[in-house]
Amino acid sequence: MVRQKLEQFAAEYDRAEERLTGRGDDQSSIHYPAVFLFIGDKSREATQPIMQMNEKRWENSEGLIYMYAGSAGEPATARLLEYHFPEMVKKDADSHKLRPEMYRQFYADKQGLPELNRILREASGSLAEYGRLYPSFDRVRLSIITRVDDPLNVFVPEISLLAEAIFRQSFKAVQMDLYALINEREGAEAFGYSSSLGVAFLRELNLMQQPDFQFTAPLHVTEDGLSIAVTHPPSPLFDLVYILSDRDERGIASTDGMQSCYEAISHISLLKNRHDKDQPFHANNAAYNNTSFKNNIMTESGRQGFVSAGLSKVKRPNQSIAHAVLYHFYRGLLARVKQEPSLSNAEKLTFFGVDGAALDRAAGQMMPLEERLEEMHGLMTNDISYGAIRKLSLKEAEEALFGGGGEAFFRSNFQEEAARRLQEFRAVEWLDAAIKQSLSRYPDVGVFALAAWTADETTNGSTGIVDQLRNSRREVEMLLASAKAELEQFRQGRVEEQGIPRLPLMDRHNLRALIRYLFSQVYSRKREILMLETKLMLIVKLEEAILQLHDRYRAVTRQLETMEQMLHDTALGSIKTADDYIGQNIMEYYERVTADIMEQWESKRGRQAFFADSAMGDSRRLLEHGIEGLTDRLIEVCRMTILTSPMFSRTFEEELLQRANVTIEYGNKTVLTKEELFKKLYRILEDNAAIQLRLYDYTQEHRYEEKYVFGDYSSEFVQYIFQADESSRIYKLGCVHEKRSSGVEKLNLMGGFHPEDLMYYVNGKVYYETYIKNGYEFHGIDKSGLPEL
Repeated sequence: MVRQKLEQFAAEYDRAEERLTGRGDDQSSIHYPAVFLFIGDKSREATQPIMQMNEKRWENSEGLIYMYAGSAGEPATARLLEYHFPEMVKKDADSHKLRPEMYRQFYADKQGLPELNRILREASGSLAEYGRLYPSFDRVRLSIITRVDDPLNVFVPEISLLAEAIFRQSFKAVQMDLYALINEREGAEAFGYSSSLGVAFLRELNLMQQPDFQFTAPLHVTEDGLSIAVTHPPSPLFDLVYILSDRDERGIASTDGMQSCYEAISHISLLKNRHDKDQPFHANNAAYNNTSFKNNIMTESGRQGFVSAGLSKVKRPNQSIAHAVLYHFYRGLLARVKQEPSLSNAEKLTFFGVDGAALDRAAGQMMPLEERLEEMHGLMTNDISYGAIRKLSLKEAEEALFGGGGEAFFRSNFQEEAARRLQEFRAVEWLDAAIKQSLSRYPDVGVFALAAWTADETTNGSTGIVDQLRNSRREVEMLLASAKAELEQFRQGRVEEQGIPRLPLMDRHNLRALIRYLFSQVYSRKREILMLETKLMLIVKLEEAILQLHDRYRAVTRQLETMEQMLHDTALGSIKTADDYIGQNIMEYYERVTADIMEQWESKRGRQAFFADSAMGDSRRLLEHGIEGLTDRLIEVCRMTILTSPMFSRTFEEELLQRANVTIEYGNKTVLTKEELFKKLYRILEDNAAIQLRLYDYTQEHRYEEKYVFGDYSSEFVQYIFQADESSRIYKLGCVHEKRSSGVEKLNLMGGFHPEDLMYYVNGKVYYETYIKNGYEFHGIDKSGLPEL
């Protein structure tokens, strides 16, 4: 749960940084209404990523319509209109004839087409409600997304044409693009059949894009069940067909699977449909022109070429930065909590209420008052004369006078009472009360100091209070042994040798004087011994209680240290996901930045500023609401005190330049210049924007390229990109201008190839032909009408 909170925090910071309309970044708007139609079960996973990207980047994204046509079974998704093919379509189909059987049953089913009509009309109606969001409502852009190896793409012509026909009733024009996705990594497991399905669809796609392709089918169905033919006149079905794979043209597999393909779809859609609010005009900055692009990828015979794309970005790695800053902020807080005030050993004992005076006070409160010894005068004595006992020792004389009565009285009225009070003594509560009182005088004492001072060991060369208490215990033990020995020796003295005032011939008077002497000299000493014994037991109880407190404090410090380690591991893990160059020195740089901001904050608000109630709160109660509560508070305070600093408002180029040089000492000639930084960033952009498709011939005959930068056209880095290869450039270069300081993206478009140029097609054709020879059928339409392989 804590890691989830950390990831959510970093993602929210990333989104906030990218959107920051008030601090330099803005969103684009699309010009015409747009619909994204996903066909086939395998395309469903693309729905959420594309929706999220569009919402993140497009100001009027709430007006977009998303539709999905596939099998039932997945839970419904908000904002996604769903059409589910009739269950019988897949249930009864033989895998040898899956696509043609599905195709036949779709037309035979009485419910499928009316339902598809209804959902497409619902989509068209929803578009009309969002008209106010778009600068123009003349046309609609329809993007169809499918996987080449999904059997349900057999319905691409039908669904596309029906959608076009229904949207034409509300719009003057419908522009349709198809995005065909190839997942080579997934197809590696079921390569034969999967490749055959993919080649079958590419072969059909080749037909759909022929200049003379025409199609007629009874697809339009009225509410009364009447069918109306939908006709496509001789022309390519789609405006452009984009083919994107999880392997680029160098054969390198994408680390994030199909994610890069989904991002490319979002960027291409924006490029073709962007509303230019304040696009800066410059002769070098070429705007995208769809007609010109189509003409450039068309062969002399009029055959339409296919298109692929590659997308790359250099941006401030906001998520990694958020994790690093949170870690360094927490580490700084913990360093402050760990600071120990310089108290002497005596002051530490007083802090915990276990100094000598406090121990005497506590032991004294457990002792019955000394005045109670006077009650011993009421004890019955044996009938005996002073003369009969004057030659005896004091111990023997007491035995002769009282038997065991004196000992019994002392035991009952002093020893047992002291033992009862000692048993009722709550050592932990005593310590807690003392600590609470002391903390008002020493607010700098934190839980780490409390844990260190209560440890059963010597730390940092200083003695903890447990050792001090043991010293006190040893002292009391020595005093006790000495007092007992002295008492025993004293009681061995003969009665007549004691300094008792005696009168001749006054036996009774002398006997009373002896009794008073016994009580005042013997039992007052026995009370002092009891006091030492009680103090000794008290120290033992307090020693045990202090070790209990240490366990409590250490459990807290361990949790706090575990939290530090988790934040550290999360930060490092996040940095590893960033590009090696873009993610360099994040920990080192933001350690300094965070430390500087924390010092500035404290210089304005005081040393305890981060532990005020408005910030983290009392440092000793950080875990009052558990680790999750601490995480929530930490994130909130980090956002409030650290991430709002102007230090985080630099453009990504400035931030990266400073970060690249953070570990270089002053005067070092290896300092990275801005020119060198731009050169490296430019190379990263170009290398990472490799076309997401493997072609059989890397430099095929009709290869045509255009490249577009998404970023602030007026920024130094974008200007550098435009000047980098100006004299030798053979491709068209443009900038989609967006006011932003968070980074730059580059979209490379390449068109002019055909299905037979794809490695996927060339390799899969062998499987396709083999499966057909073995009785498999792959097409809904007559195979004789398809282009030759």
